[in-house]
Amino acid sequence: MLPSRINLLFGFCTISVAREITFPPVAAIPSNGQSILSTADDLLVEALKFSGLSTFANVPFVHCLSNDQDVEKYDIAILGAPFDTATTARPGARFGPHGIRDGSRRITGLMGWNIYTGRNSFLDWARVVDCGDAPLTFLDNTVALKQLEHAHKTISGRPANATDVSKTPRIITLGGDHTTTLAALRSTHDHWGAVSVIHFDSHIDTWDPKILGGGISQYAGVNHGTFLHLAHEEGLLLNGSIHAGIRAPLVRRKGDIRNDKRCGFEIVTARDIDRIGIDGIVRRLKERVGNTKVYISVDIDVLDPAYAPATGTAEVGGWSTRELLSILDGLEGMKVIGADVVEVAPVYDNVGETTKLAAAEVVYSLMSLMVETPVKS
Repeated sequence: MLPSRINLLFGFCTISVAREITFPPVAAIPSNGQSILSTADDLLVEALKFSGLSTFANVPFVHCLSNDQDVEKYDIAILGAPFDTATTARPGARFGPHGIRDGSRRITGLMGWNIYTGRNSFLDWARVVDCGDAPLTFLDNTVALKQLEHAHKTISGRPANATDVSKTPRIITLGGDHTTTLAALRSTHDHWGAVSVIHFDSHIDTWDPKILGGGISQYAGVNHGTFLHLAHEEGLLLNGSIHAGIRAPLVRRKGDIRNDKRCGFEIVTARDIDRIGIDGIVRRLKERVGNTKVYISVDIDVLDPAYAPATGTAEVGGWSTRELLSILDGLEGMKVIGADVVEVAPVYDNVGETTKLAAAEVVYSLMSLMVETPVKS
């Protein structure tokens, strides 16, 4: 009896392995077995988010820093700045550009119609590309900032695609710690002159290098908390700039505020939103910069750590992602000639990648502001 049972069992196993399974037809697959994804374009739509090079929002990659003069033309360039050796808190923002691009995978022009504005900025007049990352040394801050400034000038110095709209491409930088904004402002000044800065942050970042840096050396005084002070000293800023979302403690009770005003800034605190609301914040920002050309810099720590834990110097009591995005949408009509999103340090993010997703959406909002309001150059 035992051999018969073994043969019977072996027979069942053979039948089970060899069985051919036929699936019933479903709505997405016609009964003739042909997939509705029959063209190369259709296949591209499905694969775009999860295959190929990782670029911001799946836009084309262009080697903008090439010595080749025949580089593809563009109107808005995404540039990574993997730099974090001038931070005074937790490092890690050198991986920010990569993290923001990861967070943007679900954003694409193929499904880019904004539910609030009814627009798709990817399908408008501007050609948006990702130029990759600037090659920066992490061993010498002074050299790294010069490298980044050179990268900015190279990218913005090429002729734009839509020259009838603007001859100068605009750049959105993915940081990197906030010191990278200094290099961007230096490059911006070459094309646009002095600009007003709308600075979204929990910290004022106009500290005197003697205070934040200790006067130890000129090298130590160049950091992510002094760059706006240095930008003022270099004549890069108009006396019409403003901070938004400020809540971090000061080093000097009165001296920091006096110096901040000297650098051309007014302050909107994080808690002002409880008193005047989103519309009030937008109104303050617009009134301050007026009709000037504007550079928008967004430190991701303007958001509360509940919405953006992955940053080097987190401060509680900040804005929600929805509040920040609503404020940015409210700035439509401004002459935004440059922007950045900085201080994203992915190593501190949660498994849901909350900070990466928020940062990517902020970049998209900044890009949309640029598309909505072309600036002649």
